[in-house]
Amino acid sequence: MKIARYRQDGGPARLGRVEGDSLVDISDIPGVGTSLRAILPELPALRGAIEAVDGARIPLSRVTLEAPIDDPQKFLGIGMNYKEHAEEARAAGIPIPTSQMWFNKQVSCLNSPFGDIERPRVSEALDYEIELGVVIGQTCRHVSAEDARSVIAGYLVVNDVSVRDWLQKRSPTFTLGKSFDTHGPIGPWLTTDDEIDDPLDLHMRLTVNGEVRQDFATNDMIYDIYEQIAYLTQVMTLMPGDILATGTPAGIGAPTQNWLVPGDVVRAEIAGLGAIENRVVDEA
Repeated sequence: MKIARYRQDGGPARLGRVEGDSLVDISDIPGVGTSLRAILPELPALRGAIEAVDGARIPLSRVTLEAPIDDPQKFLGIGMNYKEHAEEARAAGIPIPTSQMWFNKQVSCLNSPFGDIERPRVSEALDYEIELGVVIGQTCRHVSAEDARSVIAGYLVVNDVSVRDWLQKRSPTFTLGKSFDTHGPIGPWLTTDDEIDDPLDLHMRLTVNGEVRQDFATNDMIYDIYEQIAYLTQVMTLMPGDILATGTPAGIGAPTQNWLVPGDVVRAEIAGLGAIENRVVDEA
């Protein structure tokens, strides 16, 4: 099942079940409403009603897709979690962590799947990172790797946009360089876990103006998504709607300083999850 947040004709955000190139509104189902985060714990119980609704099909071309989760309590990312990307970083002189290395993306950076990415006034070192986004479905703490899949609601595409000089030089942590406004596009919708046979073997592809920059599979992770959940829940309670950006493969712009510039169009797609596409503009 794929669930999107959308707006039509400038109206308020609503939820819809995506079917091919259209969607069916589900917000009027009792217990659903307009917040995807709010219904995640009850999604298994609501599933039958959501799948049964048979309203008018609205073409996706006639709606504006919004960030599927617009109000997470946490938006966390793991650094250098793909083998070839770690070697790429090593070659660029970046130290390689010996354990999982997590950082915050402040939730104010969230962006819609087709919203513009701003190149900030204070930097030209704007970079892209395609990532598999994991959305937590239930409150959980001290989850084993073996049980971790049971707390996942679903998946989405993330572009972990990064401002490299603020990331590696201007701040002692990654948080500032990862948290500029608009630098967290996610979507295009939430694909529930049951739709994906093996999230550890999904093809990922990112292009800039049609040129392939990243082309890998999630099986190149150093720490898989279940190990990530087990590690994090030793420290903190994960909540429904929390988003985990699970690492990026090789091919980022940093090693060659091939930065994004206004006018560039960045497309990130993951097999089974869809694609997001964002144009780069200068910050106003």
